[in-house]
Amino acid sequence: MKISAHAVGRMVGTWQEGPGPAHRRLSDRLRLLILDGRLCLGAALPGERDLATALGTSRTTVGAAYRTLVDHGYLETRERARATVRLPHEDVPAARRAGTDAETIDLSFAAPPAPPEVLHAAFATALERLPLHFERHGYDRYGTAELREAVAGWYGRRGLPTSPDHVMITSGAQHAIGLLVRTLLAPRDRVLFDHPTYPHAIRAFTDARARLLPVAVGPSGWDVPQLLAAARSVQLAYLIPDFHNPTGMYMAADVRRSLRPACPTIIDETLADLGLEGPAPASIPVAEPFAATHPTAISIGSVSKSIWGGLRIGWIRAVPALLERVARSRPATDLGTPVVEQLATAALLNGGQTRRPEALRQLRSQQDALLAALAEHLPGVHAPRAAGGVTLWARFPEPVGSRLAAIAPDHGVTIAAGPQFGVGGAFERHVRLPYTLPAPQLAEAVRRLAAAHRALTQGATGIYIPAPVA
Repeated sequence: MKISAHAVGRMVGTWQEGPGPAHRRLSDRLRLLILDGRLCLGAALPGERDLATALGTSRTTVGAAYRTLVDHGYLETRERARATVRLPHEDVPAARRAGTDAETIDLSFAAPPAPPEVLHAAFATALERLPLHFERHGYDRYGTAELREAVAGWYGRRGLPTSPDHVMITSGAQHAIGLLVRTLLAPRDRVLFDHPTYPHAIRAFTDARARLLPVAVGPSGWDVPQLLAAARSVQLAYLIPDFHNPTGMYMAADVRRSLRPACPTIIDETLADLGLEGPAPASIPVAEPFAATHPTAISIGSVSKSIWGGLRIGWIRAVPALLERVARSRPATDLGTPVVEQLATAALLNGGQTRRPEALRQLRSQQDALLAALAEHLPGVHAPRAAGGVTLWARFPEPVGSRLAAIAPDHGVTIAAGPQFGVGGAFERHVRLPYTLPAPQLAEAVRRLAAAHRALTQGATGIYIPAPVA
């Protein structure tokens, strides 16, 4: 597969920033793109002259960067042929390529541990109800009636009356995104999304060969005029207004009402039950569904953040006509969601277990601990307190996100670098830090991250492939 010079230029982003000579900064950025999988193995890179023109730099700089990558085993060259991407497998032990071990603190997954008693009770209820389904075939593209009714009730309690006919059950929110993208997008369609955003949504859009139109979520929130202008020229929009992943921001009610989507709009409500602002999280009003003021919005949700990531249950709330289109295309990937897990999730939703006061208090306490550890060990890092959700969006003074992720496992911690949440090499100054671990573990993780950052500033480099993100 050949990659154009303009495509590589978009991926490397603002590579000119940072210390050291230009060719070293460029080779470092290309190496990190290879480790991250954004420059896939076997891909043929553009020629030196073409890439130099696209980057606005000299051919000498690009040539020196390519030679550095060849010397370290990340490119293979042949006479009269493009340089192709490879990994230095013979130099990198498997454990280092995996990037983790039993003692490594994993900050790449932003998910809470399971609540054992809550889950045990839910599955006990599910097993009691399971015999009612034995006479059926067990394949249901829409989901069990029990869970569809429970999801409808969840929306009703949040101020959005919903019929079970408007609900389809999926195997998590990521599955819901994939089904909707396959149904609603055609190659070359334009898709709008808040930027940064959920990485697997970006992957779904790029796999569908859509044209991406990111709209910035800045320190003060969403750029409403830009959202309104961009929405007029796209075929699909994807937004996370409820405790946004990764920033934790909450879209205010007046901003929601001011938006007038002119295209199908997917609203990701996976984090809607995790509001943390104020001294008593349990007193915070439940987030008003976007579809309460925009009836045509397509809502998706799951219990992966509010209950447990291992409970792979999600849903789509949309008009029945759209759900019918999704149901027709669904058998290409799966024939339905597991029944026992659906029955357990119905018990959790009916019992109000996705918004447990003690769990919210624990998350707030852990957020405090993470902020305190950052202030102590990485005082130059700016990490605004999140209104809700499970992560902080931490900004470093310099563009070190990918390089820090590549070296951090040497110091016993894995992180999710900012560019994984964006396009075009954006957010190199950021990393996403979850506060889902116990406070002492978060403090130790930040101490290790600070050690990795010190090593980086002293010239150390890393070769770890980024860990998966959730």
